[in-house]
Amino acid sequence: MDANVVLDLLAASLRIATPLIFAALGGILSERSGTFAVGLEGQMLTGALLAVLATHATGHAAVGVAASMLGGLLMALFVAIATTRFHTEHMVTGIASNILALGLTSFLLRVATGTGGTAIRVPLLEVQAIPVLSSLPWVGTLLFRQPPLTYLAFVLTVPMAVFLLRTRAGLALRAVGENPLAAFAAGAQPMRIRMLSILAGGALAGLGGAVLSLQQVGTFTDGMTGGRGYLALAAIIVGRWMPLSCVAACLFFGAAEAMSLRVQAFSLPVSSYVVQMLPYLAALAILAGLGRGARMPAALGQPFRGP
Repeated sequence: MDANVVLDLLAASLRIATPLIFAALGGILSERSGTFAVGLEGQMLTGALLAVLATHATGHAAVGVAASMLGGLLMALFVAIATTRFHTEHMVTGIASNILALGLTSFLLRVATGTGGTAIRVPLLEVQAIPVLSSLPWVGTLLFRQPPLTYLAFVLTVPMAVFLLRTRAGLALRAVGENPLAAFAAGAQPMRIRMLSILAGGALAGLGGAVLSLQQVGTFTDGMTGGRGYLALAAIIVGRWMPLSCVAACLFFGAAEAMSLRVQAFSLPVSSYVVQMLPYLAALAILAGLGRGARMPAALGQPFRGP
């Protein structure tokens, strides 16, 4: 295979994996504290819309990025209140929030654009080349000539791992996800920790939506996340709820989607819809092979009602 083709495929894999990484990191926070992160899809979708609206209104992409985090956080707030305060079933609540986000973003888009539904277009975030490093052969082009949110996704992975595994707050979060009663007896506040974890996870998922709308497309369309929140959930399970492993899973799913896009150009005697299924089929295959042995946090999905 030609070197340029390989390089192009790897670059596309990084680009496609970026929103998955943000969503997966957010989902880790939520699930490590004991709440299923099924609502990632809706949080990404809300973040993608608010990123475009805020950028269009102010002319500043940084405001759009901040708005995307707020959008994901607000959608996560719905999940946090329902699951921690009213002890609703996590899966149902997450799916309900996704349906709510799908309808709400479509409605808000039409309110913002008028009855004609004209698309709002914003400038894409520009590639930022890192001096010296971007001049390196192969690696420079692949890793050090990326848009800013791609850098942020990978840089954020290390402090996330350190937070979960090497800090007292991370230990408390993990303890709540394993045994909230024991954590409460040790002085932690499980409901507060779960709520903050869900909100922080929603903000990160909203950033994943901003990647789609501000960095890859430059506009917002109905349902533009296209199931990426669920792919991020699969990456969390495959990665055993560990940040670095989840990033590796996201990169694999990104490579699968990048490959499917290139396969469509070969005019194979197969429907393009079948080819588009490849990333999701890959996720199902990996979950069937590796996900069965994954040990989820012991208290995941279990409500905490206090002693």
